[in-house]
Amino acid sequence: MLLKKGIPLGYIFGKIKYEILAVTVYTLIINMLYYQYGLKEISIPLAVPMVLGTVLSLLLAFRSNQAYDRWWEARTIWGAIVNDSRSLARQMMSIVDGDDSEEFRHFRQHFIKRQIAWNYALGQSLRRKDPLRGLERLLSRRELNLLSRYDNVPAGILQLHSRDIKYALQQEWLNPYQQIELDRTLTRLCDAMGKCERIKNTVFPATYSLYTHFAVIFFILLLPFALIDSLGIVEVPLVGAISASFLLIEKMAINLQDPFENKPTDTPMTTIARKVERDLLQIAEEDIIPVDTEVAPQEETADYYIL
Repeated sequence: MLLKKGIPLGYIFGKIKYEILAVTVYTLIINMLYYQYGLKEISIPLAVPMVLGTVLSLLLAFRSNQAYDRWWEARTIWGAIVNDSRSLARQMMSIVDGDDSEEFRHFRQHFIKRQIAWNYALGQSLRRKDPLRGLERLLSRRELNLLSRYDNVPAGILQLHSRDIKYALQQEWLNPYQQIELDRTLTRLCDAMGKCERIKNTVFPATYSLYTHFAVIFFILLLPFALIDSLGIVEVPLVGAISASFLLIEKMAINLQDPFENKPTDTPMTTIARKVERDLLQIAEEDIIPVDTEVAPQEETADYYIL
C-alpha cells in the first residue's frame, strides 16, 4: 500500500506518461498548423472546452467519490475483522475453561493459530491467489487436506471453528451461553467475509467508465484549439499540465474502485493479517507455542476434534 510519505513521482506520472507524450505531440502539431502553415480557422472559442470541462469535472468527482466509498468500505470491513479476531482470541482464552491438560492447551493453541490463518486465507482469496499458500506453519496437514476440498477456504476455516466450539461444549469446557457468544463472533467474521466478497464481485459499471473516458479524451482534443490563439507555444506545456490533472483523477478512481486487486492502492490485507497475528499471539502468549517453532509430533493426532 502507498503511504503518504513514500509516494514516488515516478509512480504517479508513470501511469500516464504515454498519454502525456501523445498529448504533447498532438498539441505541437496543432501549433505548427496554426503558426507555420497559417491555418487560422482551426481556432475555436474557449467557451466550448470550458463547458465540456465543467461537465467532465462533475463526472470525475462523482466517480472518484464512488470509488473512494468502495475503498473506504473495504478498509472499514477489515478494521472490523481485526476487532473480531482479537475478540475471538480473547474469548477463547477467557471463556473456554478446561483442566489444563495437554489436550486442552493444544485445543486453544490450535484454535487461535487457525484464526490467524483465516485472515491470511481471506486476503489471498480476495486477490485470486492460492488461499492455502504459506499456511503450513499455522495448520496441520489434516486440516490443509480437508480445506483443499473447499471452493471457499475461509468459509471452510470458519466451519472448523464451529466444529471445535461444538467439541468444547461436549467436553464441558464451556456452557451453552458461552457457545452462543463464540458463535456470534464467528457470525460477524462470516458477515465481514461476505461484505468483502460483495465488493470484489460487484463490478463498477463499465459503460459509466467508458463514457467518462471518452469525455476526457474529447476534452483534451478540443483544448489545444481553444488556447492556441492567445498562448502560442506556451500552450504545449499548459495543455499537458491540464491533461495530466484530468487523467490522474481518472486513474485514481480506477485504482480505488477495486480495493482487492493486489495493487499499491489496495487495502493492505497482508499487513493487517500480520498485525492480527502479532496481537493474537500476545493474547495467548502464556498458552501458545510460537508459530515459527517446530510442530510437536503429537499435533497430527491431537486434532481429532475437527473431524
